[in-house]
Amino acid sequence: MNALTTTEGQSNLPRYFAQVFAKAHGMKAGRITFVLPDGRRFRADGVQSGPIAELHVHDPHIFARLIREGQLGFAEAYLDGGWSTPDLQAFMDLVRAAGGDIYDGFPGMGLIRLLEQTQHAFRGNTRSQARRNIAAHYDLGNDFYRLWLDDTMTYSAAMFATGQESLKAAQNAKYASLIDEIGAEPGDHVLEIGCGWGGFAEYAAAERGLRVTGLTISQAQHDYARERIRRAGLDDHVDIRLQDYRDARGNYDGIASIEMFEAVGERYWPVYFDTVRECLKPGCHATLQIITVPDRRWKVYRRGVDFIQKYIFPGGMLPSRSALLAEFERANLRFVRSVEFGDSYSQTLRHWHNTFNENWSEIAEQGFDERFRRTWNFYLTSCAAAFAVGNCDVTQITVKRPV
Repeated sequence: MNALTTTEGQSNLPRYFAQVFAKAHGMKAGRITFVLPDGRRFRADGVQSGPIAELHVHDPHIFARLIREGQLGFAEAYLDGGWSTPDLQAFMDLVRAAGGDIYDGFPGMGLIRLLEQTQHAFRGNTRSQARRNIAAHYDLGNDFYRLWLDDTMTYSAAMFATGQESLKAAQNAKYASLIDEIGAEPGDHVLEIGCGWGGFAEYAAAERGLRVTGLTISQAQHDYARERIRRAGLDDHVDIRLQDYRDARGNYDGIASIEMFEAVGERYWPVYFDTVRECLKPGCHATLQIITVPDRRWKVYRRGVDFIQKYIFPGGMLPSRSALLAEFERANLRFVRSVEFGDSYSQTLRHWHNTFNENWSEIAEQGFDERFRRTWNFYLTSCAAAFAVGNCDVTQITVKRPV
């Protein structure tokens, strides 16, 4: 059946489909074909060529959910099986490439946004809630993450130079860059706020001769990292602690923090940066790998609750660059420089998405169901697309404690 390019003269359309289809005609780039339950196909083309995607409608109410509940409701309709697509990554790439009017054009109704914001606020990162928030994600099981992360067990953006190197090599390049940005020398003692499964600590100690104190509030990560360091024979160089960053004390020659800041929550940003300042020796550097949203989108992002915050990282909040710089100034930390590598994060996420699905049968054996699979596929593909077009970025940003 040939695809229709207009809804004029068409009857029995899903509620609000005509409005959504009209919006799709305003895309900056790409092509989308909607396949309705009765088999009718409707195609919308952007002004420029771009990603090509197809959306199969199973529940005709999904467009009403988009209007009423915004993008979050549309995402939840995917989890519920209300729509599908032959290539979820292509669909996400299309949505992001289509432009801001499409991406932010369905904010949802105010009362529903307020409800989501209220629920999100209850997951703020008090000491007790922070542990629950982290456990909800990182304590899904070390065996789960081992099936789709690379051999370094690193769950953060890799740094690709050519795009041809292995994910493991790109992760080690990221670690090397952090240490170089800090300016740490063999024998220096570095604090790592949010040590994950110990990948940076092992690399820093084994390859660069550093002493590392690593902090985590995930029991699963703590146990894995300690055993990892023991097996590597690095107990004399690395101390992994089950400790909240707010309890960190001491003076260090440098601080590393890799994509932990996103879990801090805006209310606690001042506490985080005060901790960084107090734990740094005067004249020393902290390099923080942080996911950011563009300044142009900060106000829109800040007043909403997105899919990632609700389903993946409860209590999470991304900063803009300007917000970070303002926090540095307040905390009396001097900005030194930054390195941005959002394209590398897009590549990293695509690696994870592919490996996650290649190993799905083994993941499912751990008790995860199809809804969980759809949730994580939505998460990984939407983030990959966001980094590809600049709706998010990742930075290694370096600050100095003044002498």
